[in-house]
Amino acid sequence: MNATRFKKILVPVDFSPCSEEAFRMAKDLAMMFEARLIVLHVIDTNALEALNAMGLASPSEEKVQKKKLRHFARLRARTLLQTPNTKKLEIERMLSEGKPFVEINRTARSEKVDLIVMGSYGGQTADVGRIFFGSTAEQVVRTANCPVLCVPLPFAKTVGAQKAKAKGKTKR
Repeated sequence: MNATRFKKILVPVDFSPCSEEAFRMAKDLAMMFEARLIVLHVIDTNALEALNAMGLASPSEEKVQKKKLRHFARLRARTLLQTPNTKKLEIERMLSEGKPFVEINRTARSEKVDLIVMGSYGGQTADVGRIFFGSTAEQVVRTANCPVLCVPLPFAKTVGAQKAKAKGKTKR
């Protein structure tokens, strides 16, 4: 494989364990290919609308909600970028609002990225829309104009979590 093939790598993060694993993989690939890394967080406006529709937040608080989410995203991204080996890389942080898969693809096209590295699933597991429309990763894979690498949680973490869950059930 030619080391100049991937010059720009996009890694969308929602700060779930799976997206953090994708970030680690993207860092490794960026170092290997001497690529620029773009870290993108998308504020899911559909989730805000759902909260508003359920009465858990009022539409008048939407600006305050978005401001808090942007602040949270900046703090989490800063923490993520303080992990080992990030200082050796050229990293750009981006924040957008909208449907995650749409914004990920829009960013990939506008930034002319060569590879998207993302978690195979994110922080939202009880999303009814996922049943009908697929996960964000699946939608990105279907609509992206470049290769997409989907990164699952490492086997050791998933097995460890399952064992811990099983132990908790047997103690009762």
